[in-house]
Amino acid sequence: MTRVPLTIVGVGGSTRQGSSTERALRAALRGAGQLGARTVCLTGPGLALPHYAPEHTGDPLRRRLVELMGSADGLVIAAHACHGTLSGLRKNVLDHAEDLRSRPRPYFGERPVGCLTTARGAQGAASALASLRVTVHAPRGRPSPPGVSIDTPRDVFDAVGACQDPRIHDQLRTMARQVVEFARMRSAHTASAPGERHPVRA
Repeated sequence: MTRVPLTIVGVGGSTRQGSSTERALRAALRGAGQLGARTVCLTGPGLALPHYAPEHTGDPLRRRLVELMGSADGLVIAAHACHGTLSGLRKNVLDHAEDLRSRPRPYFGERPVGCLTTARGAQGAASALASLRVTVHAPRGRPSPPGVSIDTPRDVFDAVGACQDPRIHDQLRTMARQVVEFARMRSAHTASAPGERHPVRA
């Protein structure tokens, strides 16, 4: 039986490269990579999308985002809080999941989604995490049981993106592990279902 690596797609950060949210996202994806998953990170200028409208299908950034989300075995979504909830940038990105409605696995298709938020204050990060989990669940995503909220005024990451806080480091790794493990279980179940002919993902 064919075995191919899982693909975990990370989406987050801001249009400014090297943001705290981007560094947290990359740290989570490193954890997934160490478990054998192939990882793809979409951040920085790749998130400079036009406002979502169903008829605007020609934008290359939009097409890439939709294809990555549609082909992923699991996702990690990282969002910076703005006034206690998701920033407009991140909500606009998630709105593009509507383009997945006609796929064989509509929307997020019950795939695992790790949820991660940052804010300049613990309260804002926590409330944004709750909003992100609800938003991910609506298009049929399965938020991983542990989400991660990070208060960014502290020096959580060094200049090369390594996490300096052992507690947050462990939280990011736990979230990544659960996304990968759930994606593996889901892949094995799909491959063994009657009539299915999908490769087993490792």
